[in-house]
Amino acid sequence: MPAMSAKDGSPEGIRFDRVRVRGAREHNLRSIDVDLPRDALVVFTGVSGSGKSSLAFGTIYAEAQRRFFESVAPYARRLIDQVGVPDVDSIEGLPPAVALPQRRSSGTARSTVGSATTVANVVRMLFSRVGTYPAGAPTLFAEDFSANTVQGACPACHGLGRIYDVPDELMVPDDSLTVRERALAAWPTAWHGKQLQDSLISLGYDIDVPWRSLPADQRDWALHTDESPQVPIFRDLSPSQVRQAVASGAEPSYMSTFLGVKRYVLDTFANSKSARMREKAAEFMVSVRCPTCGGKRLRPDALAVTFGGFDITEVQAMPLDDVARLMEAVLLPGWGTSKQQSGRSGEEDLPPEKRLAAQRLAADLLQRLSPIIDLGLGYLTLDRTTPTLSSGELQRMRLATQVLSRLFGVVFVLDEPSAGLHPADTEALVGILKSLRDSGNTVYYVEHSLDVIREADWIVDIGPGAGTAGGTVVYSGPIDGLREVEESFTRRYLFADSSAPAPTRTRRRGDALLSLTSVTRNNLSDVSVAFPLGAFTAITGVSGSGKSTLITHGIPDLLRSDLASATEEVEGETEPATEDPLVSGSPVATSGRASGPADRVRRVVQVTQKPIGRTPRSNVATYTGVFDQIRKRFASTPDARQRHYGASRFSFNLPSGRCPVCKGEGMIEVELLFLPTVHAPCSACAGTRYNAETLEIRLNGMTVADVLAMSVSRARDFFADDADVTPHLDALLDVGLGYISLGQSATELSGGEAQRVKLASELRRAPRGDTLYLLDEPTSGLHPADADRLIGHLQRLVDGGNTVIIVEHDMRVVAQADWVIDLGPGAGDAGGHIVAEGTPEDVSKSDASRTAPFLRAALTPSLDA
Repeated sequence: MPAMSAKDGSPEGIRFDRVRVRGAREHNLRSIDVDLPRDALVVFTGVSGSGKSSLAFGTIYAEAQRRFFESVAPYARRLIDQVGVPDVDSIEGLPPAVALPQRRSSGTARSTVGSATTVANVVRMLFSRVGTYPAGAPTLFAEDFSANTVQGACPACHGLGRIYDVPDELMVPDDSLTVRERALAAWPTAWHGKQLQDSLISLGYDIDVPWRSLPADQRDWALHTDESPQVPIFRDLSPSQVRQAVASGAEPSYMSTFLGVKRYVLDTFANSKSARMREKAAEFMVSVRCPTCGGKRLRPDALAVTFGGFDITEVQAMPLDDVARLMEAVLLPGWGTSKQQSGRSGEEDLPPEKRLAAQRLAADLLQRLSPIIDLGLGYLTLDRTTPTLSSGELQRMRLATQVLSRLFGVVFVLDEPSAGLHPADTEALVGILKSLRDSGNTVYYVEHSLDVIREADWIVDIGPGAGTAGGTVVYSGPIDGLREVEESFTRRYLFADSSAPAPTRTRRRGDALLSLTSVTRNNLSDVSVAFPLGAFTAITGVSGSGKSTLITHGIPDLLRSDLASATEEVEGETEPATEDPLVSGSPVATSGRASGPADRVRRVVQVTQKPIGRTPRSNVATYTGVFDQIRKRFASTPDARQRHYGASRFSFNLPSGRCPVCKGEGMIEVELLFLPTVHAPCSACAGTRYNAETLEIRLNGMTVADVLAMSVSRARDFFADDADVTPHLDALLDVGLGYISLGQSATELSGGEAQRVKLASELRRAPRGDTLYLLDEPTSGLHPADADRLIGHLQRLVDGGNTVIIVEHDMRVVAQADWVIDLGPGAGDAGGHIVAEGTPEDVSKSDASRTAPFLRAALTPSLDA
């Protein structure tokens, strides 16, 4: 990197253009002024909640987005005030911006790695143009190789890969019952079920005789008909009166659409937006692999086309590393001739024009795959659905596609690009970021990884603390200049001469072992591993090595089946209702055995990164339960008692207190012509969620909306003397969430924040021993100072007689564990094995472990002490 001048912090001989921010006050920012270089790597640092994201995303990117909306059609411009304007005086020199935030995929199971990266399009083109066809078969179009198109989907299963049926014995489990006694068990209960029964009466059925006594043709029609006739319904009449009314042509109470039992089940399973309804319908169904396509979802003529001896579904099921190797072989001299054909392929010599087309397509594929593999995602497959990707995997995949876009003069705003990335893969990430910069772009990124921070050209440290204690620019300039800034928390960890090494303590040996043998799931194959009970264990390994599979499935599944442990997950929201149950596949089972003292693992608690909710109605206050206490405090005020307002009045989910326009959501959907729908603050309540009468009630000068807008830290001061409220807030502070607002919606929380909200709810419970806590990357999104604080609380859980097992990439955290289990050596099929295990010191000495050198570096300050 060029040397920096002392005067203005720009490289000697080079003058960066600047993005000049003046008077930024978004969230907790305190009217800050800062100049940021363009065409550079600029990192935003600071403790969690200091205001980094408020500056990078809430101010800079938000202003770039606002300016984009100003450039679109007049119809959209009329709505610009509703889209939201960042609270900033001015921003000058701001180029167009692209944001890559941390978020989980909201796509359906039909969205895959291949479709999201456009790699699948090239693969289909490859098979269409240069695949090997059976003799006499016509050439297929690229669309014919997609199961999501009419021309490509298997006609038998409609591109689902499975045939679904509703057997008679499941629709009618007891044929001695009458229809009125719910012989047709698959039909719904309550009003809809009564309506369908009334339809049968109007159709001439006797619903008061045993089902098996009805004529066979009547039974068959009611169960299997695809017709949906309009049937007259006569309310409050007996069956005999209904039959007379139908015969006489009397005016019905209303007309109803009849659905046969099988059709009702299939329609509900395929189309219901309620996950509970789909699950209920699935109880009456069986599925088998489609005999026509063998579960591959494509038409037989598409599956008959091969490339390199593989059909397209086999290529899509390969790890990206293997796909790249297959394409590299195409570029070898002599490929496509009989001398170069493998035993598997059975391909004939290709004509020159086909060889040339194959090589061009293969080169294009390699160019698309290269950045994805470089970012440590080579273990993914093209058919992997995006909802199963972590937020870190999804962000890196999107980052790789941006590299291929060849954009120029753009500001890329990234949120922790190293999240979920093993230190061994960090160098490739930095290379990608630098390639974006060297292509004439600017990269602004929020980051906590010290290694990635050190690679920046410029650092903006926000703080010094979180929430109201932050929001100022502690330092802005070249990295080395931060060394002299005493008030910076980041400085203490970034520089070796003033670093805070990982705290050391006597390693616990554990008083018993929890043993798992022959664990098999995903890429874990016959793995045997033991965890010390009463100790703190860290599971490490490169991305895709099997860590999350072991901690989220292997351990809890086997403990539940073999030790009868009371396994529970600190729940978030259930899977999104938009998930397509027809293509989500069959559940994967975990095989193996668990053994150990059952009395030491009476309870297993999983704290996952699943969202705590999927709508703005779910927020931090409602999830933790503190809002119940807050509403009671407002209901106890003199004004509320005088108006007879109960605690429910202060709920934004009930009509009495909520805003009638936005129905308590605080936001409304704004439809933009030719643009995605955006959410904007409600103009009636200004985003407060409540009606005017409710907001007239104040507690110590604050409305309920004011309290929801408070950060956890500020709310702790506001309710300092309230013994029912403070325990909830203290738990959130203990996990480094003092900066988030009580009303922050679940949709705005990162996976790491959602996990820590759940962890806070768990820590607030009365402590008890003999509990096993399982956490997947609990320090994701935390500044090193906040990570040390969180790990301190986990250590105290262990001191209380519990066991903690975490998946972790931060070597400073791993160095504080009692026991380390390193998986690998690689990702995907190259992983899933125990590479090293023992104390951190033992693992750091392993020659086979890719984690060892990084762990050794984290331990070095302690070993030298």
